[in-house]
Amino acid sequence: MPDYTTSELMVSRAAKELKNGDVVFVGIGVPSLAVNLAYRMHASGICMIYESGAVGCVPRRLPISIGDPCLVTGSLAVVPMLDVFNLYLQRGLIDVGFLGGAQVDRFGNINSTVIGDYRKPKVRLPGSGGACEIAALAKRVVITIGNSKRTLPERVDFVTSPGYLRGGRERETLGLKGGPELVITDMGVYRFDPTTREMVLVSVHPGVTVATIKDNIGWDVKVADDLTETPPPTSEEIRIIREELDPQGIFLRSKAS
Repeated sequence: MPDYTTSELMVSRAAKELKNGDVVFVGIGVPSLAVNLAYRMHASGICMIYESGAVGCVPRRLPISIGDPCLVTGSLAVVPMLDVFNLYLQRGLIDVGFLGGAQVDRFGNINSTVIGDYRKPKVRLPGSGGACEIAALAKRVVITIGNSKRTLPERVDFVTSPGYLRGGRERETLGLKGGPELVITDMGVYRFDPTTREMVLVSVHPGVTVATIKDNIGWDVKVADDLTETPPPTSEEIRIIREELDPQGIFLRSKAS
């Protein structure tokens, strides 16, 4: 049995996507763990911005929410939430945004509004919050979500946050910049074909097969010719996650495999 959980693997993989100098719009949970892990491991020059208005944060412990006071201490600035969206996101100053949702489809569109028909939904979800703006304006978007036919359908029931819409150049035609770059699930990692903008499986987690993934996704997903195995977290990454970032298991304990 591996000495790490699937959630820890996802955090490790997400952290590797970040580099020194990135300006990152951080969410709570796995995104916050990943960004703070990258900050401690290899990207101490990362600039963290939380939705609450804390800019250039250097939290000494993992924030529990976007309103956690630890985000303010030592930060470069604390601004109104409106300024975060208007002066940073809308000006194109955010390099990476982390998003999740109830559904993500083959073109990276995210649904966090309804399951089923909008007028008569099976489930009513919280909606966008700031996710739509992040999806539309961040230079790169990293998505984390479970890998199942329910969470990865061929088409989402409602497009809350745009990915590549119906694929091809549609996003670009509408004047939207950036777009989803990586989808990290509990089974594997996907990128997007540069022409069709369709998700392509690029790595499988240790112990997971392509057949298992194909059984747990809503379409016949393409597989990269150079498919790899997702590297497991290092012992130092595990130590930081368990001893420094989430020692009480607030975010990862319930998701441990």
